[in-house]
Amino acid sequence: MEITIIVNGKKLVDSIEPDLLLIDFLRKHGCYSVKRGCETANCGLCTVFLDGIPVLSCSVPAARAAGHEVQTLEGLQEEASEFVGFIADQGADQCGFCNPGFVMNTIALLRENPDPTDDEIRAYLAGNLCRCSGYEGQLRGIRNYLEHKRSEEGIHGRKEV
Repeated sequence: MEITIIVNGKKLVDSIEPDLLLIDFLRKHGCYSVKRGCETANCGLCTVFLDGIPVLSCSVPAARAAGHEVQTLEGLQEEASEFVGFIADQGADQCGFCNPGFVMNTIALLRENPDPTDDEIRAYLAGNLCRCSGYEGQLRGIRNYLEHKRSEEGIHGRKEV
């Protein structure tokens, strides 16, 4: 079957088998930030945005994404670059394998809630499996980013939070 998916703003047309998963479609087309970790939809490493909503691409048939827009970390570099350094400064990116899933879910969180509490951050990070850290580094990094952003807004004369 032939499908068309907009991936990171680029129209991709491909002939696929009906049982092809979105993760495999994306990796075939060069989106290597989308990783296979558990194959049971439990680790969050394959998180992508489907029409702006975070989904686990290992549990979505590629055919279901036909006619829709998919964003991967490759297409969100500018948005991600705002905060990933803050996470890295906390040593939370030890092996790096889980980072794309964390970054995708952090983007989703900050789009939905630009000023989350620690518990709200933990809730968003809970779906991401990380074998190296205790998630506190990611939490501290996101919190430091939010504090930096608040102080920067104050410097530029914008409303302080």
